[in-house]
Amino acid sequence: MKLNVIDTVTRMREIFATPLPGRAAKLGELLEPMAAAMPWLTTGALADFHHQGSGFRTDRDDDRYLPALDRLDGVLGRIETALLRAWDHQAAAVPDIRVADTVNVLLVLGNPDDAHLTETSHGYFGMGGIPGWIHLTVWPTEESLAGIADCAVHEFSHNVRYANVRWDPPTVQLGEQIVSEGLADAFVAELGGTPGYWADSLAEGEFEAAYRKIVDNLSLTGMQNFSAYVHGDAAAARFGGTPVGLPAMAGYPVGRRIVEAHLAATGLTAAQSTALPSAEIIANAGL
Repeated sequence: MKLNVIDTVTRMREIFATPLPGRAAKLGELLEPMAAAMPWLTTGALADFHHQGSGFRTDRDDDRYLPALDRLDGVLGRIETALLRAWDHQAAAVPDIRVADTVNVLLVLGNPDDAHLTETSHGYFGMGGIPGWIHLTVWPTEESLAGIADCAVHEFSHNVRYANVRWDPPTVQLGEQIVSEGLADAFVAELGGTPGYWADSLAEGEFEAAYRKIVDNLSLTGMQNFSAYVHGDAAAARFGGTPVGLPAMAGYPVGRRIVEAHLAATGLTAAQSTALPSAEIIANAGL
């Protein structure tokens, strides 16, 4: 596997130095290779996709952006080191596991006025389910800078899984994504990292009700129906989904419990389980 951590800090400085009318096109040049790998997801203008995903604005000046880029000094190197270590660990656990020939990492600065990013998501999140691409969004704070490398490792677990497990958007079951999130957090912990804010997202007394509601719907099909069960009602509403009565990030601790039950029952590690069918993991968990 070749790891390509794109120097997006330099590229974003170039974008911010471009006169405002040309910034969306300049951003599009950065995002186009990734968009080509996920045409079903990045529909429409790439700047719109970027803005909807809490990315920095291309349609206005903001004197907070350049100082924020300064705070990203060294972050790309930390991400690269963490991902190379994660691949060594994964490949040692399952030597014949498949992975994209090149895994590209694209980190973008977030929008500090987007509450979904700065409040619900604690300043950072990622997307790694398309083999060959990991996309990270961050608004630099002490918490987000501390967590972004482990977030990249979480997304790398997804990247490897979906080079081995088929994800078909219309027919995939909710259980697949819930298990995948649990595996990714367990993988981070196995490497000595700290799973993100989402791992402990539920207030005392919320977990059992969320666990039961999600477990009762693990056979739900169609990824367009998953957002509320994985990310919570507010995220579902933001992206056009239907709320189901779940708090933010509810699916992550539920997935972790399922995966931990599977690991305890089988004696396997998270890395050894990366490419196992979700139905097998759910059954091993006693569900």
